Amino acid sequence: MTITINDESLTGDILNQIQIAVESEIVTVKDIIIARVTAEVEAYNNKLPEYFKGFIRPTASEQTLNGYKLKKTHAKIDAEQQTFIALDAFQNNGFFVLIDNQQSESLEQQVLVTKTTTVSFVKLTPLVGG
Repeated sequence: MTITINDESLTGDILNQIQIAVESEIVTVKDIIIARVTAEVEAYNNKLPEYFKGFIRPTASEQTLNGYKLKKTHAKIDAEQQTFIALDAFQNNGFFVLIDNQQSESLEQQVLVTKTTTVSFVKLTPLVGG
């Protein structure tokens, strides 16, 4: 099953959209975050474009209007490291995950994914890779 994730500003404006595949109808918030970060990193690593347009700012990159520009040209991004940073940021209120407009409280919260499920990520602080 595929779900669409929206990145939203605090005012509700949609800044970015990404579609991810989930393995079953019942997933956890942690599963959604991992699938989202992994999909973004894999898409970048497969093409190695000039800019990374993902949710988590990679280590050794600078933010530009077009996304994050890595200091080493065509460097691959470590998906595991990006996932760790994202999960840590969620637990420390670096961003909210809204499922059907309800704030998720924990990584282990289970979600029933349907065709009408909406998932939004709302970033509160800049997330920089460690």
